[in-house]
Amino acid sequence: MAGAGYRPSNGCLQSRARSRSVAGGRGASETGSVSPHASSPAPVEVDRPTGEEVVEPDRPWIVLVWNDPINLMSYVVFVFQKLFGYSREKATSLMLDVHHKGRAVVSSGTREKAELDVFRLHEHGLWATLQLDT
Repeated sequence: MAGAGYRPSNGCLQSRARSRSVAGGRGASETGSVSPHASSPAPVEVDRPTGEEVVEPDRPWIVLVWNDPINLMSYVVFVFQKLFGYSREKATSLMLDVHHKGRAVVSSGTREKAELDVFRLHEHGLWATLQLDT
């Protein structure tokens, strides 16, 4: 019977437990033990810098905004102020570079920062790319 109050007899459970502990002649404490030498880490060799290597700083990445026939000049100024925190004068100067020269560099930094800036500019409908600074 599989009713709510069904419980197997204690004799059945005790005989199963006895057969497990006797099987193979091993007790439960012996099966879970681990050798103390199995978990010791292997020695690690580390090369120390010799000081002869010349480390050159990474070249910064630049973000270019390109002229497009869609966005109003006032909107471009607004986006530059919002995304980069530029003053109205700086944002207007960059917008005029975009308008007259076809493009302007609006930010520079690591590649990750440049990718994020391009993504944010795209979200605002502006055409932007990134490239290594020359």
